[in-house]
Amino acid sequence: MLQKNGSVLILLFFMESIIIKEVKSRSDIRAFIKFPNRLFKDVPTYIPPLMSDELSLLTEKNPSLDHCDLKTWLAYRGKEIVGRVAGIINYSVNERWNKKAVRFGWFDFIEDYDVFTKLLDTVVAWGKEKGMTEIEGPFGFTDMDKECWVIEGFDQRQNISTLYNPKYYIDFIERAGYEIPCQWAQYQIYASQPIPDKVARINELIMKKYNLRLLKFKSRKEVYPYARKFFYTINAAFKDLYDFVPLTEKEINVYIKEYFPFINLDFACFVVDKDDNLVAFGLSIPDLNEAYKKANGHLFPFGWYHILKALRKFKDIDLLLNGVHPEWQKRGVHSIYYASMNTNAIKYNVQWAYSNPQIIGNEAQRIWDTTYESSPMMKRAIFKKAI
Repeated sequence: MLQKNGSVLILLFFMESIIIKEVKSRSDIRAFIKFPNRLFKDVPTYIPPLMSDELSLLTEKNPSLDHCDLKTWLAYRGKEIVGRVAGIINYSVNERWNKKAVRFGWFDFIEDYDVFTKLLDTVVAWGKEKGMTEIEGPFGFTDMDKECWVIEGFDQRQNISTLYNPKYYIDFIERAGYEIPCQWAQYQIYASQPIPDKVARINELIMKKYNLRLLKFKSRKEVYPYARKFFYTINAAFKDLYDFVPLTEKEINVYIKEYFPFINLDFACFVVDKDDNLVAFGLSIPDLNEAYKKANGHLFPFGWYHILKALRKFKDIDLLLNGVHPEWQKRGVHSIYYASMNTNAIKYNVQWAYSNPQIIGNEAQRIWDTTYESSPMMKRAIFKKAI
């Protein structure tokens, strides 16, 4: 009888109409942020983001709103939230790439195609009102935000800077007729493997030939003079990547405050030329997955403690960002910072390194297939459709 009654309740739940409501209040935005924590509470690979980080992105604090429009919606069935989505129009991206695209992001939903469709249709309708002719995602505001869904390797380890999604997300978006314009790959690398002799010799020759040096930082004060150079090099190095748009000065100021107080000096690998110009970089962070899970979205009362502890004692690392200035690409310079991170991984007895998503086919991605002992973990993709 209980089972029968339970089945009836489930049937009634799915018979209720789906209502889409725009996020308006402070309580709405908190419910928007918390929804995936409830949806994926039993998924071991899901990592709850920090509430403070999400609020900084989805409210007026975000400097990207100087050149972006943002709308956020929640899907309700009765009184229960069953999905969420953000619509973003990045006018700088559209101008640079000569397109009229509305982005979808922060897109999560129960396993119900009607919920998926109504949320996405809401973004499409808003995009059309704004004169857009295509929709693509999942994207954030900039390439520093989480983007792209997993299409292979759904059960693999995530990290704090990537999106989690179950397979039904891909089933639904393919069913809706979306196409894939770009794919990314992520790798697991044995971090303490010896640096190949050939790599070490070539790196030494490259540094001598081009008069390059690898910076060694003894204090955080020594890093900050290179912080702005770091983001300027990102702007140059990533300029031809899919949908990339250079970070603004206001965005750079925010990212310096967010990232640089927490970096491990040994895993900030900066290569400079004779004039002290930053020509290449590799930035890694300790694995914070378990710390973020324990924090469960909140720094207080004890989230900060778990994160601080993980920053000091770790066995794995995430390869957060790496790149080479265009004037120095195709000269093997990327191998210098990878070898440096490899050396420091051995020093710290790090077991595994995990790459962030890298566009398939670029120089940074190919090194894992050709030089180091590594294994592919997952593939990710962006989806798009004309509207």
